[in-house]
Amino acid sequence: MVTTAQTIIISGYYGFRNSGDEAVLKSILTALEVESRQAGITVKPVVLSSDPAWTQKMYGVEAVPRMSLREIRRAIKNSDGLISGGGSLLQDATSLKSIPYYLAILKLAQWAGKPTFVYAQGIGPVQRKIFYPMIRSVFQRCEYVSVRDEQSAALLGTMKLKHPVVEVVPDPVMGLPLPSNSEGLQGAAVEGENELPIVGVSVRYWDKERRELTAIADGLKKLAAGRRVHLRFFPFHLPDDEQASRMVMDLLGDIRETGSRVSICEQVTDPQQMLLEVSRCSLMIGMRLHSLIYAASHQVPPLGISYDPKIDHFLGRVGSQPVGTTEALNGQKLADEAIRLLDQRSQWIESQGAAIALLKSEARLPARHIINYLCRKG
Repeated sequence: MVTTAQTIIISGYYGFRNSGDEAVLKSILTALEVESRQAGITVKPVVLSSDPAWTQKMYGVEAVPRMSLREIRRAIKNSDGLISGGGSLLQDATSLKSIPYYLAILKLAQWAGKPTFVYAQGIGPVQRKIFYPMIRSVFQRCEYVSVRDEQSAALLGTMKLKHPVVEVVPDPVMGLPLPSNSEGLQGAAVEGENELPIVGVSVRYWDKERRELTAIADGLKKLAAGRRVHLRFFPFHLPDDEQASRMVMDLLGDIRETGSRVSICEQVTDPQQMLLEVSRCSLMIGMRLHSLIYAASHQVPPLGISYDPKIDHFLGRVGSQPVGTTEALNGQKLADEAIRLLDQRSQWIESQGAAIALLKSEARLPARHIINYLCRKG
């Protein structure tokens, strides 16, 4: 029986105010707390963060600077293990620095003789095969490896990883609960006296010429012309997503003459508060992966626009597919699909309810494996 607190380092893209990644962290912290309590042990998380003071205040956990080698090494030395947790950490599409950084953190822990765990990561895209042996070497020495979709597992297989088990689990955010004291608020109207169905919109910058944002604005204008709705924008990554949202809002012009309205959910950095806001929607039109996960986890039909295979992979798990891509998006199709889902929301919930419930129940599996390992080794 473990009698002392087990200190676990958590590495990821944390402290940047990106709601999706912060939701991953909150989900991992919540799952570890639940599973450790059930196992009768205490876990002390230490988060590697770009803003340790903010992370400590937000989650009530210890945090150290993610780029300070001295402090990271000290934290690892005093720990009982390290989690490389959630999100698309190992990919070279947005930066060549991500894979070396996250592998180096894992390697430091392994050199220190600490157990390492890969927690529901999305692997790839990895376009440069020079990274393959690096990933394989580090993952081979991990005590536990889990990924969030079959495609990530297949990519690890292509890298010839011979780890005994690579477990495919849901994204951790599928298990994120609503904030406490929110009972009765889920689904509550925020649009006031109009009582319009809320259509959530999550956009980001991707195409340099902003063609996808122009197409989204066109589709939303057509939607508002065909159905009275409240278009509510959810910026997941501040400040960029707020700028992208306001660009689309400007392109929409004044749609009040259609009986519809527009608003933006401003400066929400608490992932559970954002989850509560999304849960009030009747539909979510999203580019950000976690906007779609937030929605589906609380039975809000997701209408995804794909800029990365991770969008397609998740939508496939809830019986859907993208309405278009950042390279090819038709505004009329977006409007038509949105109206169809608004009309058939109850049917979507009925058809996907069991799959969503299963994903939510399986979202804590990595935490359970890690806690069980600590109990055995303690």
